[in-house]
Amino acid sequence: MVLLNYLFIIIVVLVSVAFMVLFERKILGYIQIRRGPSKVSYVGVLQSFGDAIKLFIKEQTIPLFSNMIFYYYSPVLSLLLMILVWATYPVLNKYVDFIFGRLFFFCCARIGVYALIGRGWSSNRNYALLGAIRGVAQTVSYEVRIALIFIRVVFLVLDYKMYKIIIIQSEVWFVFIFIPIILIWLVSILAETNRTPFDFAEGESELVSGFNIEYGRGGFAFLFLAEYGKIIFMRYLVGLLFFGGLSHLLVVNLIGVFFCFWFVWIRGTIPRYRYDKLISLAWKIFLPVSLILISLYVYIGILGQ
Repeated sequence: MVLLNYLFIIIVVLVSVAFMVLFERKILGYIQIRRGPSKVSYVGVLQSFGDAIKLFIKEQTIPLFSNMIFYYYSPVLSLLLMILVWATYPVLNKYVDFIFGRLFFFCCARIGVYALIGRGWSSNRNYALLGAIRGVAQTVSYEVRIALIFIRVVFLVLDYKMYKIIIIQSEVWFVFIFIPIILIWLVSILAETNRTPFDFAEGESELVSGFNIEYGRGGFAFLFLAEYGKIIFMRYLVGLLFFGGLSHLLVVNLIGVFFCFWFVWIRGTIPRYRYDKLISLAWKIFLPVSLILISLYVYIGILGQ
């Protein structure tokens, strides 16, 4: 039953990626005063599926001087990590949940940077390598904040299970406790998912396409399946951590859709942040604020016991 439930989750996520891409293109179209995809089927509903078919039937190109093993398996590793991350999200009566769910999520999220390094280095291309270097520096900057936020939740819940967060929030949502922290979390997951204004690993205006410049066909499809699958997970993780989780399923879905819209809105309205400004923001502002507030949540956790 656990295996069937997990396979069902993965299939739903992969189909959701297609509609997430369509949703993003539609919102960006309206922001830029155009229609967006509208020709394939009714109002462009099947546009993403057509794009996927086109990618997989295109001719495969092989970079002459690339490291073939890392070049081919880095997109597969990214997709695998995205699939493993979804195993930590408790759905359908707790069938998919385990003791150290939060630690497992954090480990999978951090290993993703190695896949990014592999894609940039193995392509043997300057643009790809620069994108990988920037992605690594960006990850080092914000992963400390994400770890501190997770530590605060551990102090309040005193458990590593994702499902325990839902039980605790049956009394009070964490959004009322973590009001200063949720803003840091939202900025951090923008950087975690390489979204504008922190898409330094891609940087189309500076690096042409960054780490994925040499990828086409199936490799390119795997990269963006992994990226958008992780984006959807991060949106719903906000609902799990701060808005009551699955104890209010309708609310979580509405919040997930709202944050999907909000992140696309950010992409369409805010230009790319300057690279050194992100590093300064992470180390000089967010990190001191996180360290100061951590003692407060330790005290709250002690009082709660």
